Amino acid sequence: MKMIFRYLRPFVPRMSLGLAIKFTGAIMDLLLPWILSYLIDEVAPTRDMGRVLLWGGGMVLAAVLALVTNIVANRMAAWVAQHTTQAIRHDLFQRISLLSCSQLDSFSIPSLESRLTSDTYHIHQFIGMAQRMGVRAPILLVGGILITLTLDPVLTLVLVCTLPFLGVLVYLVSKKGVPLYVELQHGIDSMVRTVRETISGIRVIKALSKTEYERERFDGINKEVVRREKKAGITMGLMSPSSNLFLNLGLTAVVIVGAFRVNAGLTQPGKIIAFLSYFTIILNGLMAVPRIFTMYSRGAASGNRIAEVLGTAPDLPVSPSPREDSPYHIEFDGVAFSYGKKEPTVQDISFQVKPGETLGIIGATGCGKSTVMALLMRLYDPDAGKVAISGRRVDSIPPEELHTKFGVVFQNDVLFADTIYENIDFGRGLPREAIEKAARCAQAWEFISALPDGLSHMLTAKGTNLSGGQRQRVLVARALAGGPEILLLDDSSSALDYKTDAALRQALREEYPRTTTVIAAQRVSSLLHAQHILVLEEGKAIGYGGHAHLMDTCPVYREIAQTQLGQGSTAQAG
Repeated sequence: MKMIFRYLRPFVPRMSLGLAIKFTGAIMDLLLPWILSYLIDEVAPTRDMGRVLLWGGGMVLAAVLALVTNIVANRMAAWVAQHTTQAIRHDLFQRISLLSCSQLDSFSIPSLESRLTSDTYHIHQFIGMAQRMGVRAPILLVGGILITLTLDPVLTLVLVCTLPFLGVLVYLVSKKGVPLYVELQHGIDSMVRTVRETISGIRVIKALSKTEYERERFDGINKEVVRREKKAGITMGLMSPSSNLFLNLGLTAVVIVGAFRVNAGLTQPGKIIAFLSYFTIILNGLMAVPRIFTMYSRGAASGNRIAEVLGTAPDLPVSPSPREDSPYHIEFDGVAFSYGKKEPTVQDISFQVKPGETLGIIGATGCGKSTVMALLMRLYDPDAGKVAISGRRVDSIPPEELHTKFGVVFQNDVLFADTIYENIDFGRGLPREAIEKAARCAQAWEFISALPDGLSHMLTAKGTNLSGGQRQRVLVARALAGGPEILLLDDSSSALDYKTDAALRQALREEYPRTTTVIAAQRVSSLLHAQHILVLEEGKAIGYGGHAHLMDTCPVYREIAQTQLGQGSTAQAG
């Protein structure tokens, strides 16, 4: 909850004004029964219509002030809750954007989505209710008891006897409720993950007639969420009926004792009527306590989950180191890495690439091709070895400088629901000439120019209104548009035909001759032109060199090449 208070600090002046207004409204609510009691017991018996109208007008004025002040205070509370949650959501999104890939893996994407949506919503609800009911309820509760003491201390004592039972009830239920809401949020994380998986694979699910299977899988996690929510709801829901029970027992005792006292002439009827009104006010104040603690339980659980992300320290610090004189643009020296510090993904990877050269990486699925690229971009730090760019270790280059060096097409890259132009520009404010040049080089200009709106053609989410090959060409254009020092293509030509793939490779050589290129591919034909080819098997380098050299020295590469290009192939770079 410290995190919430930190974000509330800038709004303290506005909150203070709102609380003062709320306090005034609560006082007006407390005055109404007192005025009514005085009117019945002291003014009405005099039959003075002037005094009756005067005190009646006072009741009307107090009621109007109570209404207006409560409306104004509630609007101010809503404003504070809205802007506080906006600030939390902004910082949370920014922090998520800066998390390293290992931290993202640790939290998981569905959990982060849940924290950014449902958890911030619970914070919003708690801040709003705390300002509305957190001030009003205690004033009505304490003020009602104090005023009833002035009316009839004996009856007040009867009512107050119920309060210790309520206090113990609130403490016990709240202590049990917070962990239950934490479990509920973990269940929601699992449900979000299931929904993401189902939506992402909806085409495969339909194609394999697995809709019923996925429905049952979702039904299972949905029932688990309902079970956890029901358990938390029942636990927190015990407060309301239990509070009613204690208070109604107290009210019954008050009515019985009050009847005897009126009959004995120890009190007046107006005071009993006022007392019953105050009892209702006290009841409303007490009934708000369970709601406040329910929202507190959710808010505390959500606040802790959000604070966990905001408090995560960067795990990829920049470590200044001297720049070495090196003729190589990219250099890996004895690099090893494992996800989660478990089984090694890549081991003892070493290679050097000069500026403008092309490195091809080939191997079976899961051999570590994408991992090598991730280490080069410093999405992860290696467990051992050195990764350097132009003689500088990548861990010594600030992220804002390092990432501008790359143009990259990931294996599972995405397009956004925007125009083709904006998808290629990607908010970088690039000149139109650079975007058109990149589109031509990526072999995308032919189909883009044939569209009615050209570069202004609107794409659907993930570019589903384009074919697979068209999407890949737009993604390559995005990577090229910024004129990167290093171009990373992770299996980015898998949906291209051989002719288009060859035209793309030739255009890269002609239009971007100074760009160093790293290509991870399954097809030997995409790597024939590369000066260096790295062959990986189970995370280890089993071959390195040009195509001809590998055909002579690497049986695995030779087998792949002969399978794809034909027996006895001696194809050279085209």
